[in-house]
Amino acid sequence: MTSTATGQGTGTVWDNLVGQRPVIDALSAAASGHGMSQAFLFTGPPGSGRSNAAVAFAAALQCESSRGPGCGSCHSCHTVLAGSHADVSVIRTEKLSIGVDEVRDLVRRSALAPVGRRWQILIVEDADRLTEQACNALLKAIEEPTDRTVWMLCTPTVDDVLPTIRSRCRLVTLSTPSTRDVTEFLVRTDGIPEELAAHAARASQGHIGRARALAKDEATRGRREEVVKIPVTLTSLGAAMRSASNLHEVAKAEAEAITVELDVREKADLDSSYGVVDRGRRPREYSPALSALEKSQKARAKRRVLDVIDRGLMDLVSVYRDAIVLATGAGTELVNEERRRELDRLLRVTTPEDNLQRITAVFTAREQMLEFNVPPALALESMMVALQLPEGARP
Repeated sequence: MTSTATGQGTGTVWDNLVGQRPVIDALSAAASGHGMSQAFLFTGPPGSGRSNAAVAFAAALQCESSRGPGCGSCHSCHTVLAGSHADVSVIRTEKLSIGVDEVRDLVRRSALAPVGRRWQILIVEDADRLTEQACNALLKAIEEPTDRTVWMLCTPTVDDVLPTIRSRCRLVTLSTPSTRDVTEFLVRTDGIPEELAAHAARASQGHIGRARALAKDEATRGRREEVVKIPVTLTSLGAAMRSASNLHEVAKAEAEAITVELDVREKADLDSSYGVVDRGRRPREYSPALSALEKSQKARAKRRVLDVIDRGLMDLVSVYRDAIVLATGAGTELVNEERRRELDRLLRVTTPEDNLQRITAVFTAREQMLEFNVPPALALESMMVALQLPEGARP
């Protein structure tokens, strides 16, 4: 694999960090013992590679090579990147929050001596989803770590964790990769044609995972095209209601397609582990376990729906952002260069001030759903009404 992050085909653990040269240099130095800490806080916008950076750093810390930390070819590097290293634990959640029980399990693990000769490393993805109790449990562990324990927390911003936690962490800040960096990465690592790679890079707004999905999957590109068409269709209350309903239904369908197979597999595994299939009866412990599984699956499904809607909301914002760029003559690159005709139509009936208010309406809906648990259908309806074009406008 050729590295875009390093600019060389080195095959190191840093290869998937796109456009993050300063971060790579700082973490490489820390892995060599310069600026090392026992707690790190990785921050950066969605898609910038926070968790990838944490895992790459963990691999560099465990690296056995004499060529320098993070060779990418030794046994430790391979196992960390594959998620099978005995001394590197990663906590991820498909739910809306990370609870205290999950964190307590990590804290217990952090107190153990590493199996190998190096570090016991605990990586918490989406640390901004920690509940208050979970944060308190984590704080004590970070305040009093063992000599060979390293904590790595990943959040969008420093404000997403308690001040008492972030004050004890070394900050690692990732930036949004440029369109050029993402385009080159897709071409080099996935063999995507340059024109398609450039389109995916712009449309993803620097989100690596999203860019890959857009470049590789025509259905994903089609769903995005339907979303970015919405602004010029909002000419009546009825159109606003239909757009809200369609966006919600598409999100539910996409989320279900992702989760239903996993749900079935988890249920089968549970039945097998309790002997339900082999013995044909349900032991007393089965019902509580099934109830817990169904609760977890329901929470995961809810998060998946919100994640899909959130992507759609950011695509909507990109349209209004482009309209402002064109209206003000800012001269910066458009996200939706291919939608010039719709953007010109939107410009005829809106002002930059109008579109700034529409962007605010989108972020208000996002906050209502993610922070205040407002039902998505209701939040989307309210948002679409706020996005309506002026009465009588036909762009």
